[in-house]
Amino acid sequence: MSALADALAESRADERRRAARALLKRPLLRATEDDAFPSVRRHAPELREWFERNTGWRLHIDSEVARLVKQPATTEDATHPARDTRSKQPFGRRRYVLTCLALAALDRGDAQITLGKLAEQVVLGAADPEITAAGVTFTLERREERTDLVAVVRLLLGLGVLSRVAGDEDAFVADTGDALYDVERRVLATLLATPRGPSTISADGFEQRLAELTAEIPPTTDDLRNQRIRHRLTRRLLDEPVLYYAELAEDERTYLAGQRTAIVRRISELTGLVAEVRAEGIAMVDPADDLSDIRMPETGTEGHATLLLAEFLAAADGPVPIARLREQLRKLAVAHKSYWRRSALEPGAEVELTETALTKLAALRLVTRTGDEARALPALARYAVTEPSIQGQS
Repeated sequence: MSALADALAESRADERRRAARALLKRPLLRATEDDAFPSVRRHAPELREWFERNTGWRLHIDSEVARLVKQPATTEDATHPARDTRSKQPFGRRRYVLTCLALAALDRGDAQITLGKLAEQVVLGAADPEITAAGVTFTLERREERTDLVAVVRLLLGLGVLSRVAGDEDAFVADTGDALYDVERRVLATLLATPRGPSTISADGFEQRLAELTAEIPPTTDDLRNQRIRHRLTRRLLDEPVLYYAELAEDERTYLAGQRTAIVRRISELTGLVAEVRAEGIAMVDPADDLSDIRMPETGTEGHATLLLAEFLAAADGPVPIARLREQLRKLAVAHKSYWRRSALEPGAEVELTETALTKLAALRLVTRTGDEARALPALARYAVTEPSIQGQS
């Protein structure tokens, strides 16, 4: 009976671990589309209590939606933008504005909407004097603007805010057709993940408005201050590839020095992540390699180029000019022309390859960019290649 009880307990813990990982990988799950949803509902009390105690994140679950309302430890990381689900290109300023305008229109609209009708409402919203004064225009007169709106719609389809009923977005871009969607109101209602609503912000300037939007109630006791530090550290360990000690405030370093073992143990028990602790910081490594939105190494030309550039930067002494990295990739393209795609040899191809590689390495907290230079961060040392040595030979 004891062995059976242990097996059942382990099975339950494993299911809870898969449910937690599903929420971390995709913080918005729908009952009709996500296989992990039943497990999340079964373990809702434990998951809700864990996230609230260790991260301060709220977990909302109903019969249709599970939403982990995550708040970042910092708002200064711009390495994980929203991306077009088809082209994978990062959103620019106008697409972010269109996303907000589309959500506002959907919140006020009916249970169904056509892409054309949504476009009309977004055009009206974009005509607001404050938006035009900020330099954002959207009149739907150009194909490029239609493409931007369709990128937003595809993002909302991926999030589950919209469900396609009929039609095709490509036809809308070509101005030859339309599309019809159901508006999933329960999903829409859970999207906002800030402590305050945007309409309550009165500050001027982006940085000030962002600070007000994400501000949390200040702690008033030592226990609450320690709790806030624990939340920030756990958020960073769950969300960021590497937590560097040098980037922490003094109170955070002091707290982590005494509580590191307990914090990483709790994370490991819930998620299965394994702590890699080094002199410079901590990385929570995923043996299953499926929680990160960016993988390294990867196959293909870009993946190989990124790995070789990482090796080059890891061996460098200090910052390296971007121009030098492009020159290195030109040489690598010739050396690996049998394996890389043919276009990598074309003049100027090294510019895009370098940008793609540095963007990935920066998102993984392996390099940092300042102006026209890139500098290796400590965790990049794992990609350094050294001369082999044989033990025991004289």
